[in-house]
Amino acid sequence: MEIIADYREKKIILELSKKHIKVNTKSLISADFIIQSKTIEDKEVLVGIERKTVIDFLNSIIDKRIITQLISLKENFDIPILIIEGEENIYKIRNFHPNSIRGMLSAIAIDLQIPTLYTKNEKDTTSYIETIAKRLEGKRKNISLLKSKKPITQKELQEYIIESFPGIGPTIAKSLLKKFKTIKNIVNADEKELQEVEKIGKKKAKSIKDILENEYP
Repeated sequence: MEIIADYREKKIILELSKKHIKVNTKSLISADFIIQSKTIEDKEVLVGIERKTVIDFLNSIIDKRIITQLISLKENFDIPILIIEGEENIYKIRNFHPNSIRGMLSAIAIDLQIPTLYTKNEKDTTSYIETIAKRLEGKRKNISLLKSKKPITQKELQEYIIESFPGIGPTIAKSLLKKFKTIKNIVNADEKELQEVEKIGKKKAKSIKDILENEYP
């Protein structure tokens, strides 16, 4: 296992070395730590981790560094991760309106879609980085997007398949099957025909057709 770390992250580098993890120190621009890994399909991926103490995170909101840094993180790495370190109450350290902090954290999660991990101190951060690296090294399985419960009858299987369509719950799945009789007929139906079923509007009908007709990427 090898982790690339910014040379300024001396405390974390020391803690990683205590765990006998090889660390290659460099002057990094877009992250504090980089982990090279592979997907299940054996494709090379880069994990970029930005570490900030609670105080540094708040300061970076004031001078607007955080958005620039995280955009760069997202652009340069396949898997970007933000770590906010410290046990201080983030809402009481500085004279910040709580909604400003909540707004930034929400923007990071929703707009930038970057996961945020919270750690207590340098040792806790080190343990997280070690865990992430080991998880990336280990064997992983594809996770099913459907329910784990296996259908028993053909009727349940048919409902199960239709429920996997976007925005389709058990009630609408049953309504679709009652109207069109078979899954094949549902697949072949156009948007206008799908809209004849109660609770299926124009938007939902289009989503169903997009899933059925768009090529697998």
